[in-house]
Amino acid sequence: MNQDVTDAHLQSADALVVFGATGDLAHKKIFPALYAMCQRGALKIPVIGVASSMWSVEQLRTRARESIEQAGVTVDSPTLGKLMSALQYVSGDYEEVATFDALRLVLHEARRPAFYLAIPPTLYSTVIRGLKAAGLAEGGRVIVEKPFGRDLASARELNRVALDAFPDNAILRIDHFLGKEAIMNILYLRFANSIFEPIWNRNHIASVQITLAEQFGVEGRGAFYESAGCLRDVMQNHLFQIVALLAMEPPASRDFEAVHRHKADVFCAMRPLSADDILRGQYQGYRDEPHVASDSEVETFCALRLHIDSWRWAGVPWYLRSGKRLPTTACEVVVRFKAPPQNLFGDAAMGEGANYLRFHLSPHSTIALAARVKRNGKDFVGVQREFLLFQEESGEQSPYERLLTDAINGDGALFAREDSIESAWAVVEPVLVDPPPIHQYAAGSWGPPAAGPFMSADGGWHNPELPVEQEPHLPLKDHRGSC
Repeated sequence: MNQDVTDAHLQSADALVVFGATGDLAHKKIFPALYAMCQRGALKIPVIGVASSMWSVEQLRTRARESIEQAGVTVDSPTLGKLMSALQYVSGDYEEVATFDALRLVLHEARRPAFYLAIPPTLYSTVIRGLKAAGLAEGGRVIVEKPFGRDLASARELNRVALDAFPDNAILRIDHFLGKEAIMNILYLRFANSIFEPIWNRNHIASVQITLAEQFGVEGRGAFYESAGCLRDVMQNHLFQIVALLAMEPPASRDFEAVHRHKADVFCAMRPLSADDILRGQYQGYRDEPHVASDSEVETFCALRLHIDSWRWAGVPWYLRSGKRLPTTACEVVVRFKAPPQNLFGDAAMGEGANYLRFHLSPHSTIALAARVKRNGKDFVGVQREFLLFQEESGEQSPYERLLTDAINGDGALFAREDSIESAWAVVEPVLVDPPPIHQYAAGSWGPPAAGPFMSADGGWHNPELPVEQEPHLPLKDHRGSC
């Protein structure tokens, strides 16, 4: 492809095409994000929905209006009117040439369209090939929802199909976790402050654990979950991306290519998982869910022990845990620091749980640093405290709003790169091919009983709780987590 065409992909898109516009993702996430973008003045291009539903454009606009109202935002008529007037619709089968011919007519003079594939992963290759055959890929970019493949071989094949139609910088692999304000704050906190770098290594960090807990079950998505499972659904993508931000080396600049290179190095340094590094669980009652096999061996809970064989992280265990039907819905990172070399005060458990940095990523954002402080009095008796470094602020952009804005503007900083995705699949490939047995667990518990001993040698799991309401002028609060 010549340089002029390649450079065109760095310019702002002049149309947004949403495949799967009548689907669940568009209804829950995309239309509210588009409305917020319109409200900020960031959406000034036509939005063309494409789906197999035989709808009129008015039906799509009604669906979009209902989506925005159900999102709980305050709707103002002028903004809603702008979005409705920008919406157009093409119905048709993704296998049919006529669908893409109709799309070309609606695109009219657009030369740099962005194609968002909010469709089942099984249709990605079909749509990308259809765009290429119709000549629509030329000058455009494609936005692909995760999961990007279901194993190493399928990820490589999907990359091959995508690269046959689009140049690499025009393939935006979207992971909405990377658009969260709290996730971006991990990168900022690490490299905007000199106090963390000297201790951010194997000499001072005892372990790192990441928990992504969901209180709900499969919510009628049994057929999807049977094809995915917890490891594919959130571990290999969402949680691995968090690991990369925590473990990467300092980039030479904020240029997104430098960040991508260092994140890819983390995945390359990850030791492939063995059967001893994973615990798979399934909540009792999962097999009774609609579209779930009565003898299903799909995991709804997963705990991993990761090792990053690099100079910085050699010997430091990384523990990842995620599951459905757990006691709460939350995502949290706990970086535990090693205990002092000598305990001068016999009052406290001066173990590796005393000092830690905690990132509460959802449902609300909090960053806290834990330490022991002395109680009043002449005796050296301490109490555990957390110093709040950050609490969520109002007005934050939603992940989809941020990522769609970046995709339209041609900014690839928050999108995953091909080599990173393939390297991440290579880490989990051994246990995908030969998975260990399933452990049953009660709904509402923290997973199978075996999950406790899984990391007992490193102080046990820190169970995230919802942030405690407190007076904003009090920087310290009693430690309320369970270690």
